[in-house]
Amino acid sequence: MQEINSFRNQLLIAMPDLKDPNFFHGVTFVCQHNSEGALGLVINHPTPMVLGEILEQMDISVEDEKIANLPVFAGGPVQQERGFVLHQSADKDEFWESSIRISDSLSLTTSRDILKAIAIGEGPEKFLVALGYAGWGEDQLEGEMKSNTWLSTAYDESVVFDTPISKRWKVAAHNMGLDINLLSTQVGHA
Repeated sequence: MQEINSFRNQLLIAMPDLKDPNFFHGVTFVCQHNSEGALGLVINHPTPMVLGEILEQMDISVEDEKIANLPVFAGGPVQQERGFVLHQSADKDEFWESSIRISDSLSLTTSRDILKAIAIGEGPEKFLVALGYAGWGEDQLEGEMKSNTWLSTAYDESVVFDTPISKRWKVAAHNMGLDINLLSTQVGHA
């Protein structure tokens, strides 16, 4: 088995000419990446739904309008009916029924208990909720990187949780010292 350079805990920034609507001007956080493939969440494509609607469908009551009106993201085209909570890690992580640690500061949880805690204001301080995920098979992400589909940069908490959604694509690239609108995967020939 060939060892790979993992993109886990990194942000993938879609190149300007990536036209797939699931990833157009997208920023994807890579949660897992190994020799079998990768899993990530698009962090800047909100759905028309807000968190209160998801909680209501799950019979979870939420009183706080701020929590109820939080955006729900289209995490990617795979299993769009499945929910994911990307959140800051804390000592409580061991109490969530289904969490995986991505790094010392970040976890991914897929269980209902974290949503119940969020609904009553006892969840993680910083989080985002996504439906679906971006998935890559064996060597697929590596191939897309070689074909200049994505730029890769280190995880930046401020981009994921604090930057306005509509600015995350440009800010993630800007933090690399790039003006994303000036980049192209097209190569000229003399």
